[in-house]
Amino acid sequence: MRFSIITKWELKETLKSKKFLTIFFLQISVLFLMIFIFNTFAANIESEKGISITPSLSGFASLDVDDQGYLFSKYINPDIIEVKNYSYNYSIERIKTGQTTGFVLVPEDSIDKIRNIGTINIQLYLDVSDPKRSVIKDEVTSTTKLMGDTISSSWVDSLAPQNVTQTINQQNTGESLPLQIITKAMIAILLFLPLFLFGNMMIDSVVGEKERKTGEILMAMPLSTTEIIMGKSMAVVGIIAIQVALWMTILLSTGFEIINPLIVYLLVFITAIPVIGITVVIAAYSKNYKEAGIGLTFGYVASVGILMIPALVYLSNKSISSNISPLTMVIRILSGENIPIWQFLIPIGFVAVMSAITYWISIKLYQRDDVVFGPRPGLIRLSLELIGLKKRRT
Repeated sequence: MRFSIITKWELKETLKSKKFLTIFFLQISVLFLMIFIFNTFAANIESEKGISITPSLSGFASLDVDDQGYLFSKYINPDIIEVKNYSYNYSIERIKTGQTTGFVLVPEDSIDKIRNIGTINIQLYLDVSDPKRSVIKDEVTSTTKLMGDTISSSWVDSLAPQNVTQTINQQNTGESLPLQIITKAMIAILLFLPLFLFGNMMIDSVVGEKERKTGEILMAMPLSTTEIIMGKSMAVVGIIAIQVALWMTILLSTGFEIINPLIVYLLVFITAIPVIGITVVIAAYSKNYKEAGIGLTFGYVASVGILMIPALVYLSNKSISSNISPLTMVIRILSGENIPIWQFLIPIGFVAVMSAITYWISIKLYQRDDVVFGPRPGLIRLSLELIGLKKRRT
């Protein structure tokens, strides 16, 4: 546990740095600005005017309808939901086989009930294993409300006719699909964002010592290379843990719902470990800040892709392999899914493997004088030497 000496020293120097505190509070300000923009955006979606941002999302979610009187079907938005008219038995079978996300059953005597000012019981069946079920539920709820308002207005007009021309403006139900996706994706992405905001700390800690020529002093300390790397990394991971906890608290206090916040926090926290591991690898190999900045850009783009792509894949086909990304699990938790415990082992195992690989590489790089002090070997040759396909030059 001697690496804690480095960790404490790095944390102490970081927390008393005015530059760090300025950046830290600026990030909090940006978070509040993003929340304000999103709330304004969501309000516009739910308003009467609404906005159209998803012209290509037609067919993203499917809904079967048994509506012989065509009462419900004419109100639902076809730009959001792919509607198909099937019987009860066939639709239930399609839900069981995953061919459709939901089924709406409208009573056969619905038209007669409207004429007699009666109550219509519309039943909704959902595939609880489909992550798009919340989209269907929200759209059906909005459509049912719009239908009810329209029918109520017609009842009022029929009971109290007046010689007054009344202008009725049809209400836009808003685009529930993008709102559902954006809400969950925004919360998840905001929670993972701090993981990529403190790479400069790791770069300054490692590359800065190369440029300031203070690496020799650190290497002369009675600490192993592993302890030095782990000490520096855990200091940054600790800062990220504080930032994620603070961002989560702000999101909860501003009205955003985070289901099982402790589990979500732990998933985000463990993801920070391999992300910092990638940062250390880049910092250990880089000769200067410019080179490290370029490498960090490519490294973080790849990391974001590894997090985002499986999440998008899961939304489309619910593949088990897409759970490799912790972001997928967070989105599933925010969607209210009942996730089997064994499925949590998939992202945890992936994070553990990536952490082991990245820290092993960074430690091996930091142990080499030619990498730390130069002359540095080429990237291809260095890679071959690390995996044992070439012998190291002496």
